[in-house]
Amino acid sequence: MPEPPIVPRLLDNAVGALGGTRRDGQVRMAAAVAHSLDTGEHLAVQAGTGTGKSLAYLVPAMRHAVTTGNTVVVSTATIALQRQLVDRDLPRLSKALKSDLGREPTFAILKGRGNYLCLNKLHSSAASEPDSAELFDPFAASRMGREIKRLREWSSDTETGDRDEIEPGVSDQAWRLVSVGARECLGASNCTYGQDCFAEEARKQTGRVDVVVTNHALLAIDAMTDVNVLPDHDAVIVDEAHELVDRVTSVATAELTAGTVAAAARRAGKLVEDEIADAMIAASEGLGSLLEDVGTRRWLSLPDGASALAAVRDAAWATRTAVGPARGANLDADAAAARSAALTALDEVHDTAVRVLTAFDEPDESKRYDVVWTADVPIKGGFRRTLMIAPLSVGGLLRSRLFGESTVVLTSATLAVGGTFDSAAGAWGLTRNPTEPQRDPSLATGKNPEHTLEWSHLDVGSPFDHARSGILYVAKSMPPPGRDGTAPQMLDEIAELLTAAGGRTLGLFSSTRAAKAAAAALRERVDTPILCQGEGATGQLVRDFAADPATSLFGTLSLWQGVDVPGPSLSLVIIDRIPFPRPDDPLLTARQRAVEARGGNGFISVAATHAALLLAQGVGRLLRSVDDRGVVAVLDPRLATARYSGFLRATLPPFWETTDKQVVLGALKRLDG
Repeated sequence: MPEPPIVPRLLDNAVGALGGTRRDGQVRMAAAVAHSLDTGEHLAVQAGTGTGKSLAYLVPAMRHAVTTGNTVVVSTATIALQRQLVDRDLPRLSKALKSDLGREPTFAILKGRGNYLCLNKLHSSAASEPDSAELFDPFAASRMGREIKRLREWSSDTETGDRDEIEPGVSDQAWRLVSVGARECLGASNCTYGQDCFAEEARKQTGRVDVVVTNHALLAIDAMTDVNVLPDHDAVIVDEAHELVDRVTSVATAELTAGTVAAAARRAGKLVEDEIADAMIAASEGLGSLLEDVGTRRWLSLPDGASALAAVRDAAWATRTAVGPARGANLDADAAAARSAALTALDEVHDTAVRVLTAFDEPDESKRYDVVWTADVPIKGGFRRTLMIAPLSVGGLLRSRLFGESTVVLTSATLAVGGTFDSAAGAWGLTRNPTEPQRDPSLATGKNPEHTLEWSHLDVGSPFDHARSGILYVAKSMPPPGRDGTAPQMLDEIAELLTAAGGRTLGLFSSTRAAKAAAAALRERVDTPILCQGEGATGQLVRDFAADPATSLFGTLSLWQGVDVPGPSLSLVIIDRIPFPRPDDPLLTARQRAVEARGGNGFISVAATHAALLLAQGVGRLLRSVDDRGVVAVLDPRLATARYSGFLRATLPPFWETTDKQVVLGALKRLDG
């Protein structure tokens, strides 16, 4: 594709400013991103670790923003990447590109409203009212009081009101007392402190800059609602794009419990007559009985006793009507805040009940938009029976409200599953997704609401020589993984590998229980230290692991994607099993059945694709710099023997592969020596 002649020069200046080295893949990616922004064609780019993809999209994004006068939104999945962009990459880039672009590009970060201090709530009585659980814990209540006092003092010094500025941080419980969500906010024009609102100021600032950094959740809210959360923009760059569908699905998922209904009733209790509040309490009790009766399962239809849901819907609406508006001119700040909080809770209860009650209007299961199930959600000290509802697919939403509104560039180290971009494109709505019901006409509000949109894809590879730098070892002789915990043979295998490596091991396990069991068993069998996730803050554990080459770290899901440890502290990655989703996961099961109902392969399209992406992320922990060397050991023989093994391996980097343990042990000993 044609390369805008200014892009190589800009990239050279940028790389020089950040002290890096320009790579061929980085140049190709930058050219492709520039072409996409110039033509409006959507683009998916797979860029392996070490490519320097942040610069490859930031340079053309800044050029596009400055030359067109339009804002570019950069969306990420993790706080770590947001901080890297805002605190390190963008400040240096802006200065480096100033002479070529004629002025210094500007940038800002935009977070959800709940990340900013709400002055109205801070100065109302709500900030002094502890959660009901704190009332029975004097120590927690006194700690909360100290934190609130510190927040009041901080409010006079902070210029941004951003929670991340507080050092040391405060508990989630304390922060909830001084912050509001978007639905609870009174709005600047109705708030006593509207002129000084930190969240409003952050939004005003993003409307005046070239590049806005945000997260996938806010991107989803902007797409799903008619509220303009993000400033006007003509382009979106989605980094960590392998996370996009899950993050959008999470935002579009609603929950309902007897406790949330009762809490909404309590919020409204002082604002309505007793009999109206009592009806809400009775409805919450009826919902609790229904959820206990149906157990934990996916709902294929409304169960017997669904009238309890109708009672929740009707009681919430009646209570909402009785509460009245939150923004009346005669309300003081405290009263307005109380009404706003009550209305937010009532709206969420009512809307979720309506959504569940109408989810089964379509008789054909494969054509429904939502999946409904009940689950026991872990809470402190036990579980809470919860009614969940989530979209079967978010492809239609993304197609019409994201791709239909802006030019979109999506990038990640892992996008091509099974060697192609088809799965990712289908999930994003760029092509017909086999899990997706007929398009909901209500979503077709974008500029191009057709089923397919113009897009291209590119794999720029990686600067790493994987075949010379790493070994993929599959323990073909291991027994297939079962449900009875870690097999003795696997513990023997891990002990041999870890000893040969002299520590230096990141153990990625399919569950917290498996990680803890393996750590406990191996500590009695090896001489090097083993850290285990859950024994301290994850970030600190990773730092301790990186600081001592003899130390190993065992853990689960967040370590599969969140560890960046270049150098001698990591030369062995152990993966206990292929990370298939749980076979009883209601949403993924529904998606799998939807594919099969349309004649597709549900296992490959859903379960194997999920496993392939996560496996690629885990394997990607090994090589983090061009000088790294090591072994990835997968202790699940199915990666060598199962019919789908080729599909999974096609998603992984091209390591040299072997099933010979002795070859691997020798390689690890040489690396340790």
